[in-house]
Amino acid sequence: MNHRQILFVIFGLMAGMFLSALDQTIVGTSMRTIADDLDGMALQAWVTTAYLIVSCISTPIYGKLSDIFGRRPLFLIAITIFLVGSLLAGMANSMYELAVFRAIQGLGAGGLMALPLTIMGDMLAPRERAKYQGYFLAVFGVSSVIGPLIGGVLSGATTILGVTGWRWVFLINIPIGIVALAIVLKFLHVPHFTRPVRIDWWGAVTVVLAAVPLLLVAEQGRTWGWGSLASIACYAVGALGIVAFILAERMMGDDALIPLKLFKSATFSMATVLGVFVGFGMFGAMMTVPLYLQLVDGANPTESGFLMLPMILGLMISSIVSGQIIARTGRYKIFPTVGTAFMSAGFLLFTFSTADKPVWFMMIGMLLVGLGLGQLMQTLTIASQNSVGPRDIGVATSASTFFRQIGGTLGTAVLFSVLFTRIPDTLASAFGNTALLAGVKAAATDPAVQADPANAGILKLLANPSGIGGALDGDTSFLKAADPRLAQPFLVGFNDATLTVFWVSLVVVLIAFVLSFFLKAPPLRTTSALQEAADEHAAEQAELTRDVQRAADSMGALIEPGIDVDEFERPAQPTNR
Repeated sequence: MNHRQILFVIFGLMAGMFLSALDQTIVGTSMRTIADDLDGMALQAWVTTAYLIVSCISTPIYGKLSDIFGRRPLFLIAITIFLVGSLLAGMANSMYELAVFRAIQGLGAGGLMALPLTIMGDMLAPRERAKYQGYFLAVFGVSSVIGPLIGGVLSGATTILGVTGWRWVFLINIPIGIVALAIVLKFLHVPHFTRPVRIDWWGAVTVVLAAVPLLLVAEQGRTWGWGSLASIACYAVGALGIVAFILAERMMGDDALIPLKLFKSATFSMATVLGVFVGFGMFGAMMTVPLYLQLVDGANPTESGFLMLPMILGLMISSIVSGQIIARTGRYKIFPTVGTAFMSAGFLLFTFSTADKPVWFMMIGMLLVGLGLGQLMQTLTIASQNSVGPRDIGVATSASTFFRQIGGTLGTAVLFSVLFTRIPDTLASAFGNTALLAGVKAAATDPAVQADPANAGILKLLANPSGIGGALDGDTSFLKAADPRLAQPFLVGFNDATLTVFWVSLVVVLIAFVLSFFLKAPPLRTTSALQEAADEHAAEQAELTRDVQRAADSMGALIEPGIDVDEFERPAQPTNR
């Protein structure tokens, strides 16, 4: 494929990935409006959980099916399912319906996240691939910035073209998806060489059995209680599912959903482990930092999206630079080490944050984290793809994405659990601070402060101190426009609780930094998976032709020249001979 053809295909792939990436960020800022309209605030977590779980478990299934049936039809199916889910979600009349329709969206999103990188792995040699994958990280970054903005604008509108504003959060996917479908249909024509395989039905069933309970408890464990009966049941079912999945994959061999032979490669195994840790740190940063910006620095959801620009800028710069270097040298071993070092530096800086530090202090840390992520995301994917043969590009890419999503889910669950576990203690400590308490008492006795309705929520809490520990568990709007002296202890308490989260993230990323030294990084191949598959197919056909010719030559040697075999009379009765 020439450069122009590659770019057209990339535009289609980017449009598909943009749909999935945007949907992860656009819904967050509009969820409160949606929940109020559908009268289901207590059910909003299930809307997010349904999408996350289904998209996660469908990722390896898409990878395997695309190896069997081809990338193009699976990618078209993924876009179509996602658009159907988007249309249905835009028509939902209850939170239960929305959760089901978001699950349908997630079923398509699993393919939209994994297949573009797989198709890139087919079209381009690993060395060339690094240059183009920066575009995909740019899509991820742009969606992270504009998602909260678009979500806020759409959900803030009463109606648009006669349709309730928040419904356009889902309906906006339709025109983008149609463009992606059109580009893919016209320009994506990837040769597929069929081979006899068995479909791993047991693998598909057991991966659901293993992943769903663990993802469910990761998302809901803080609400249920980590030692509750429901959580324990999820642990048990998930453990049994993991054992069953391993046994099923051993029986299926090369036809497995995630062939265990992949883990015989030291490069693939280490890249997968690093992906889990990087996903933990990445999602930890992308989920906790915006919350910190909103609560401590007073930004609204849209503003916090723009304040995340340094992280996105760092991600784009480092991904483009590292991609160019990889393309020119064919080597990538240094980037996981340097990338985890940058991430560690960013989280270390976060641990020195205080409630009175200016916002640019956090932005420096975000830039460092972004510079690290840009060197890691594409490099680990390329390492996984380079460690397997052309027939396993799909399963290798989807497995890499799957385990990174698992790490991200665990990171989000663990870090938020740590955060909300620490908040009561840090709030108690903040209200025990003599200087802060003096400011609170002075403000609370000021008649002007008492008369301001913006301070009513905090004054009510101060009148009943037993409720202060859980004050930040739900609606935190009482902090907006409140007297700074009254709000300061809450900001200090949340800041101190978040520091624990940053320390946990720092430890996880430091472990990844140490492990990165053990990543074996053989030089990248200079031929694409499609070319390798074509060469392999041609070699098989040539060998078959040679076998046929040798058989024909052997048969000819058995017949004496000049004798017409048809002249021999056949015996009337068959002989023993």
